[in-house]
Amino acid sequence: MKILDKKNKIYLLDDENFDFPTLEMMKDDLVAVGGDFHPQRLLNAYENGIFPWYIDDYGYIHWFSPQKRMVLKPQDMKVSKSLKKSISNKGFVIKSNENFEAVMRSCANIKRKHEDSTWISEEFIEAYTNLFELDIAFSIECYLDDELVGGLYGLLIGDVFCGESMFAKVTDASKVAFYHLCQQAEQNGIRLIDCQVHNNHLASLGASEISREEYFEILGVK
Repeated sequence: MKILDKKNKIYLLDDENFDFPTLEMMKDDLVAVGGDFHPQRLLNAYENGIFPWYIDDYGYIHWFSPQKRMVLKPQDMKVSKSLKKSISNKGFVIKSNENFEAVMRSCANIKRKHEDSTWISEEFIEAYTNLFELDIAFSIECYLDDELVGGLYGLLIGDVFCGESMFAKVTDASKVAFYHLCQQAEQNGIRLIDCQVHNNHLASLGASEISREEYFEILGVK
């Protein structure tokens, strides 16, 4: 692993091993570039508080560890009155891990405010589908009249669920999926949901920011 930017402490990953920068080696949110999507490299990244965000025009993966981490304790999710009605009355059917790739592709194709394109390329879809087949990645799916209308996916690292993306084709579908994620998390001893970076949608559901150092303590990373 070579240092690519001394000022901001950004590292170029080796092809020969799956090491990542330690907390002491980090300065900015972007901590490394390069490497590949080998399952062990991805697993090492998440275990060390790092995740891939996008692939640049030169084919380099960009790896991030935000200085402010958006997280949610499952029991702290805020459920509004309107969401309670959607959960109870809209007829959504929730399933887990039955349509993982379809969830990823829906997350990639959904139109989002302030975004012209998606980071979820075919390389990401192949990589995370591999993790799904290895029982590392998981999806929660929301169906209405047998149609997949919402869902989310992420990785389970110990007792932390690292959320990656969610989508909704009808109102509240992603929120209902997220609600069921929190319910399943509580039932299975998952103490934290990693939401990566701040956005208003997650904040409205109860997520808040903690420091990178605090997140590393939760992961047990030194």
